Amino acid sequence: MARKAGWCFIILLLLVPLITGCWNRRELNDLAIVAALGIDQIKGKYLVTVQVVDPGEVASRKGSSGLSPVSTYHATGDTVFEAIRKMTTVTPRKLYFSHLRVFVIGEELARKGMGEVLDLMSRDQEGRTDFYIVVAKGTTAERVLKVLTPIEKIPASKMFDSLEVSARSWAPTVAVQLDQLITNIVSPGIQATLTGIVIHGDPEQGSKRKNIETPDTPTHIQYKGIAMFKEDKLIAWMNDDESKGFSNITDRLKSTVVETTCPSGGKLGIEVIRSKTTIKAKVRNGKPEAEVVMHTEANVADVECRIKLTTSKTLIDLEKAAEDVLKEHAEQAVKKAQRLKCDVFGFGDAVHRANPRYWSKAKENWDEQFSKMEIRYNVDVKIRRIGTIGESFLNDLKE
Repeated sequence: MARKAGWCFIILLLLVPLITGCWNRRELNDLAIVAALGIDQIKGKYLVTVQVVDPGEVASRKGSSGLSPVSTYHATGDTVFEAIRKMTTVTPRKLYFSHLRVFVIGEELARKGMGEVLDLMSRDQEGRTDFYIVVAKGTTAERVLKVLTPIEKIPASKMFDSLEVSARSWAPTVAVQLDQLITNIVSPGIQATLTGIVIHGDPEQGSKRKNIETPDTPTHIQYKGIAMFKEDKLIAWMNDDESKGFSNITDRLKSTVVETTCPSGGKLGIEVIRSKTTIKAKVRNGKPEAEVVMHTEANVADVECRIKLTTSKTLIDLEKAAEDVLKEHAEQAVKKAQRLKCDVFGFGDAVHRANPRYWSKAKENWDEQFSKMEIRYNVDVKIRRIGTIGESFLNDLKE
């Protein structure tokens, strides 16, 4: 018995060298880490742009060497995969997409349809799906990825962080990842949305090192507007107010600013600190209808008028004013969506949950039914705090 155990031990020792290590390992020196990917469609071909990180420049402790922390490469092809492989003729290393942070889609491609592009992104076994997807509004993805940004050395990191921060603190943006986007594209009860990104200034100037050598960056990128899709095609853009309404209805609203007017003139800013929205749908007399219920808590943030904040009547009036603004934003967003017959809010999903039998018949022409759907709004705002002071010192200023 002991002899048999000894032979087993020897066999295990011989097998150890065969099972250790990573059979498909890749050395860091052999890879070009892609932080951002952009795809445009030009003359029937795909133009693919990648933003590659220079590890030596980013990790340098000796200060900047004057070189750009990133490099951009681009190539065209009949397919996205062909264009990516073509880039190996100009990149010194093989492109590595597992650390992708942002995927930018050119507006022209988004309007023609981006389904084929998304297929590659979801099929690739090397990539992850935790990157954000945005649309280059009024420009190309190539131009967006060439703009150098201050503070963050890697522009892709700036775009990633900025979208996360703005989605939490400023309602007119939505942070969407690949899995959620594909789900919304293929689901019959909801359509997809993406945040737009624009370039302010000269794109050519933005690609030069001088762009970040002055306090006032001449060319910069900014998130603006929400793109509405019907299946995989972009059909329209929401403005800021409509985007706020969309974020509120879809329960994405974490924090934002609501601007109201004072009875005596002037403006007053209210900060939303938390919000919860539910959609209650039902079918009555063979027709779908829904109620959007919003519960919002807020603080007084900015007083630019003469007003008595310490009276209960004033606070009640401010709550009512904020409710009116939130309701107006929601109504604007829904009216645009109904006019375009594009349910980006998920009212179809709510009807499906409320009445599956009705939904089994209605889903085939849901966009048409959504355009005529009656939607009511129940908005409740509670002001919790008025700040560290009571009355504004503006009340004591002489007329």
